Amino acid sequence: MTDYNIQNIPKSYFAIDQATKDLGFTMPSEMLTCSLLRTLAATKPSGKFLELGTGTGLSTSWILDGMDPNSTLVSIDNDASVLNIAKTHLGKDSRLALVLSDGEDWVLGNLEKRFDYIFADTWHGKYLLLEEVLDMLNPGGLYVVDDMLPQPNWPEGHAEKAIQFVKKLDQRTDLTLTKLVWATGIIIGVKVE
Repeated sequence: MTDYNIQNIPKSYFAIDQATKDLGFTMPSEMLTCSLLRTLAATKPSGKFLELGTGTGLSTSWILDGMDPNSTLVSIDNDASVLNIAKTHLGKDSRLALVLSDGEDWVLGNLEKRFDYIFADTWHGKYLLLEEVLDMLNPGGLYVVDDMLPQPNWPEGHAEKAIQFVKKLDQRTDLTLTKLVWATGIIIGVKVE
């Protein structure tokens, strides 16, 4: 229990990881976070999942691995080069819809949709359009964000944005929150109203 030996890595993970490195993409979700995403996904049978910020699909592969056959995942990214890696390695999974779109455009165009699990791994749903995205969460639904501990790739001034974001979450009465000082810093919320 004191080591971080992660087991049962999704088959597609290593190919996606190599393609990510080959592309030079430096912001993928790390494996501890991915493992947690899979475990949390398993708590939502027949669930409707949303991932904001597909990247190359590393975290997507773990979410899919935790989902049951009756669940669906919509994953959004605005960068075709990274999304193409996810399409190449995960695009045959019928539970998955990979969408090339600006996050704001997608969220504002889909406000009526509801989800049981939202992983917000980009600005939209975290630093932008937080209210709108949290309104898309079903009662009992999970809201997950990572990269809440200082990261070496944070631009100047980002630490203050992260602090303000956490304060906004803390003020909400419709979420029960747990903040994990683990991996890259993870917050898990459950919609209670």
